[in-house]
Amino acid sequence: MQQTSVAVLGTDKRQQAAADALAAAGVKMVAPQQAAQAQVVVLPMPTGVDFPGLTLLLKQMKPGTLLLGGRIAPEVYRLPRTQRTEIADYYLRPELAEWNAIPTAEGCIALLMEHSKRTLWREKVLVIGFGKVGRALAVRLAALGAQVTVAARNPAQRALAEGLGCSALPLEKLNCPMDYPLVVNTVPAMMLGEKQLKNLPQHSVIVDLASKPGGTDFSAAKAMGHCAIHALALPTKCAPETAGYFLAKTILQIIQERSENS
Repeated sequence: MQQTSVAVLGTDKRQQAAADALAAAGVKMVAPQQAAQAQVVVLPMPTGVDFPGLTLLLKQMKPGTLLLGGRIAPEVYRLPRTQRTEIADYYLRPELAEWNAIPTAEGCIALLMEHSKRTLWREKVLVIGFGKVGRALAVRLAALGAQVTVAARNPAQRALAEGLGCSALPLEKLNCPMDYPLVVNTVPAMMLGEKQLKNLPQHSVIVDLASKPGGTDFSAAKAMGHCAIHALALPTKCAPETAGYFLAKTILQIIQERSENS
């Protein structure tokens, strides 16, 4: 790994922390100004065509260079670039998704505590979806003494939730009256429309973690007096140093795999 040169672009704290972690691991770091000379170039998330200097960089990169971005826009893949260069999306790596679920869950818990007037202990919390983020969140809420119910379509996910000490119900139950003052949605589809929002207690706190446009009708939630928050990019906002460390670990794994396959 020491023979691979890496340039990390972007000025947010996660990118800075990733660069520091890579340097600490012995990776040869290239200054952003000389990124075209690096063997691996890391861009921030999301990666779009509007990133400053991206078009010129792709034309200047050396053959065999790997460009890594997060949630890469389809247009980026169509930009002209040096032959035999590769573009890959680190956001699609399963290990990064598992790691990022940790600061996402912690950031969500912080939001619930900030906007609720009661403790999480003994509070009824509904978690919609039981993927990586839903699991990380549910077990942490349960550990804090919350009465956690998981709403999931998949029977196996509901069984897993119950095995972890939570209650579980199918998504269809969202259409029935619900006694959950705190609700978290992790599903990237409309889960809390006007009908479902009417089934919640008055002044419920809703944290939506799903990517844009989210799974909540935010206008309807506001009109009904609910507190609905669309919480995006929590790893970077709440724990940028940890998020950068996780990104660096993912990059190191990608470099190792490329070295083994070359």
